[in-house]
Amino acid sequence: MKAASFEYQRPATLQDALRALADAGGAAKVMGGGQSLGPMLNLRLARPKQVVDVSSLGELRQVTAEGDLLRIGAAVTHAEIEDGVHPLLRDGLLQSVAAGIAYRAIRNRGTLGGSLAHADPAADWVLAMAALGAQIEIASPAGTRRVTMERFMHGAYTTELAEGDVLSAVLVPKLGMAARWGYFKFCRKTGEFAEASCAAVFDPSRKLARIVLGALDGAPQALPALAAEVARTAAMPSRETLRSAVAAALPGKDAVDRKLRVAAVERCLHQIFIPELCT
Repeated sequence: MKAASFEYQRPATLQDALRALADAGGAAKVMGGGQSLGPMLNLRLARPKQVVDVSSLGELRQVTAEGDLLRIGAAVTHAEIEDGVHPLLRDGLLQSVAAGIAYRAIRNRGTLGGSLAHADPAADWVLAMAALGAQIEIASPAGTRRVTMERFMHGAYTTELAEGDVLSAVLVPKLGMAARWGYFKFCRKTGEFAEASCAAVFDPSRKLARIVLGALDGAPQALPALAAEVARTAAMPSRETLRSAVAAALPGKDAVDRKLRVAAVERCLHQIFIPELCT
């Protein structure tokens, strides 16, 4: 099947893109790398009258430091993060996560902002940004606003973005030298979306301690009590502690699903406390 007919626009600036969306009156879709929207168009799950391509906007392709935050343009691709094109994003959680997204062909085109705007619960960036406590920058004709990742994703494929909005950047904290992190996901085969995933970030300098479950029915879910205990003890928690934390967070899941998620949390934390088990 092929997409229904639509008008393609490739604006030169972010303001041009916002004007095009406003003029379309809700009949347009924003396209980043097109790795999610493209299949939806071809399956006719989406039938916009216009597609506004923002992937080449220079304003959305920069990575800069803003105080203790890193501002990452929404059109930066997974591959650019994986390859260390931007020095500020090298040798850390983001580069590691980017390298494990789908296949190289997807990473070459897919964008950070496009993935977050699509808001698939199993997506890597959705989980990683929740663990980092990221802020999402949204541009609209009325101006620019920032919302936390917790507020941004309302549920599966549902976000804070309104008609005419463009996700313009993501702001993540600069992690200190003593920061430690882990990221693990179960996939049936390389390149597929995760069936269970977990991300953990501990940074004493920022008093950041987060363990977050991904690949759920909706938005990622934090395990604050477990994160606080791990930060306090600076040690690998017991299997029983992990079981209790997951059971409390996901009371409706069956035993098999909970076991899978307990294993995801355990292997994620192993990367922090027992790295030799992950080589």
